[in-house]
Amino acid sequence: IASIMNRVRDLKNKYRNEDNITDELNCTKISADTTDNSGTVNHIMMTANNPEDWLCFLLRLEKKGIPQMDANLLNRLIGRYSQAVTALPAEKHSQDESYARILVRFAELKALQDPEEARDQFHLARLNCKKFAFVHVAFAQFELAQGNTKKCKQLLQKAVECSAVPLDMLETALQNFHAQKKQLLSDEEK
Repeated sequence: IASIMNRVRDLKNKYRNEDNITDELNCTKISADTTDNSGTVNHIMMTANNPEDWLCFLLRLEKKGIPQMDANLLNRLIGRYSQAVTALPAEKHSQDESYARILVRFAELKALQDPEEARDQFHLARLNCKKFAFVHVAFAQFELAQGNTKKCKQLLQKAVECSAVPLDMLETALQNFHAQKKQLLSDEEK
């Protein structure tokens, strides 16, 4: 009986942990039928592994501390962002803003550890999600922080040429660049 009870307890813990992971990954989903949770569960199961759920999960994970000050959190975040990038095929999600935000934030976090790897990640983000202005601005900001003003300006101009949106974000970033500001976009402008 003790052996059976231990096995039941182990199974309960296993399923409880899997439920917590699913809840964390999927954040909060609203069911069309708010009186029955089965609609929510079915919805979550059918839409798992999409950029919105990943981004929500990753942003919640980031709120647990300051990656610049906590090496363990930084490593855990980089691992999770890497997992998300691997799990989400670019050809399927390149037009998705959440996917673009995942790629950019992954590159920004990588910049805290290894600027060369970060540059590769920014290239990847720009290649796959070129329609989003914030992708280009983030890459340009990275290059500006690295002291590469020529590359920064070039990235912003190419973003305008490829019609990244919103255009006013790119224009503001270029104005701030020409005004020799250290930040291409202020927090309000972002």
